[in-house]
Amino acid sequence: MAGWVLSECGVRPLPRFYARPRTGPTALLPNPSQIRLSQSNPVGSSFFISTGCRERNRGIKVSAPLKVQFVGEEERDGEGIFNGVGNEDGFDPGSPPPFRLADVRAAIPKHCWVKDPWRSMGYVVRDVVVVFGLAAAAAALNSWVVWPLYWAAQGTMFWALFVLGHDCGHGSFSSNHKLNSVVGHILHSSILVPYHGWRISHRTHHQNHGHVENDESWHPLSEKIYKGLDNVTRMLRFTLPFPLLAYPIYLWSRSPGKTGSHYNPNSDLFVPSEKKDVITSTVCWTAMAALLVGLSFVMGPVQLLKLYGIPYSIFVMWLDLVTYLHHHGHEDKLPWYRGEEWSYLRGGLTTLDRDYGWINNIHHDIGTHVIHHLFPQIPHYHLIEATEAAKPVLGKYYREPKRSWPLPFHLLGSLIRSMKEDHYVSDTGDVVYYQTDPKLNGSPKAD
Repeated sequence: MAGWVLSECGVRPLPRFYARPRTGPTALLPNPSQIRLSQSNPVGSSFFISTGCRERNRGIKVSAPLKVQFVGEEERDGEGIFNGVGNEDGFDPGSPPPFRLADVRAAIPKHCWVKDPWRSMGYVVRDVVVVFGLAAAAAALNSWVVWPLYWAAQGTMFWALFVLGHDCGHGSFSSNHKLNSVVGHILHSSILVPYHGWRISHRTHHQNHGHVENDESWHPLSEKIYKGLDNVTRMLRFTLPFPLLAYPIYLWSRSPGKTGSHYNPNSDLFVPSEKKDVITSTVCWTAMAALLVGLSFVMGPVQLLKLYGIPYSIFVMWLDLVTYLHHHGHEDKLPWYRGEEWSYLRGGLTTLDRDYGWINNIHHDIGTHVIHHLFPQIPHYHLIEATEAAKPVLGKYYREPKRSWPLPFHLLGSLIRSMKEDHYVSDTGDVVYYQTDPKLNGSPKAD
C-alpha cells in the first residue's frame, strides 16, 4: 500500500510554440493555448501528434512518448476554475503549465547534476557508524529510560539508510552501476527491503507519478474499487496508525486493485529480463531474515526486539508517513490524472515538498521532493540548491512547504486531515480530485 529510474524521462522536449496570425492559412491551425502535452504509456510506444484528424504513428521510438492534444474551451467551467477547482487568484492547479520540462532543467546549475561517489559513501559511513553506535550504547546502558529514546533515534537512522539505498536505486548515488547495486543491496537488505524488487516498482512510480491507475504507490482508489473494499480493509487503510504500518504488506501484496509481490520474480511488476535481479534481492533479503533469526538465539528474542524489531517498526512508520505526505495532504486540492491529460511534467508537479526540521539533514533532504520527482538523477545533496534555482520557473506550481519546528509534529495534522478527507476519486474523468466518504471515521460531509 505504501511504497516507492527515470533518467530525465528520456524525452527531447517539443519546441516552444509561438503566436500565429489570426488570419490567413495559419489561422486554420489550432490555437497554441489549446495544446497539451501528455504521455499515455511510459515505455516503448511511439510519438503521436493529435490534431482532431486521423492519428498517424510516426514510428519514432522514445522512452517516454508524448502526445499533443488540443483541448476545447468547453472543459473550462469558469474563469480560473477547472473541473470545479480553482483559487481566488485564478490559478488552476490542474491546468497545463506554461513551461516545459526542459525549461526547469535549464534553470538548474550544471554542477547539481554531478554525482560524487566519495561524498555519497561518506554519508553511508556516517549513518552506519551512528547505527552501530546507538545499538552499542543502548545495549550497554540497558535502561528503560534510554530504550524509548534509542527506538526513536535508531528507527530514524534505519529510515536514513533506506534513503541512501533509494539514491542507489535511482543512480543518483554514483555513475557506477555495480557500486550502486552493491551498496543498495547492503543498505536495503539490512532493513528487510528487497533492493531490486523495490527499485523496479519505484521506477514505475516515478514514470507514472500522478496517474490514477498507473502510479505504483499511494495512488488514489477509484470509487468502484473503494466501494468494493470490505469494511475492515477500508478502516485499516484510513484509520491511524494502521496506514503507517503498511509497507511490509505492500512489499508482499501491493495496493488494492493491483497484484504481485516484490519478492516474486514472476510477478507482473517485472519483465523477464529483470528476473535474475529480483531473485538476487530476494536471496539477500532471506539471508538477512535468517541472520536475525540466528541473532535471536544468540542474544534472546526480547533483546533482538529491543535492538532491531522496534526500530524497524519506527522506520516503517517514517517511510509510510514521508511517502504519503509527498503526494497527499496539501491544504488545496491537487489533481490526479488519467489518459491524455496525464504527462510526466504535470504528474510531477502534483508532488509536495515537506519540511522536517532537524530531520531534514538526518534523512538526506528527502523532503525536497518536487525536483527529485522531476529529475531523480540529481544527488540528494544538491536537491535544495536545484529547487531554489527552479522555483522561479515553477511559479505557483511549486507549493512552499510550511516551516517545521525542530521536530515535524505539524505534519501529523496534515496526515490526519488527509485520512479523513482523501478517500477515492471518480471512476470517470481525466482530471480528478479526491472525494470524501462521509460515512467513514466521522468524516465531514463531502462537498
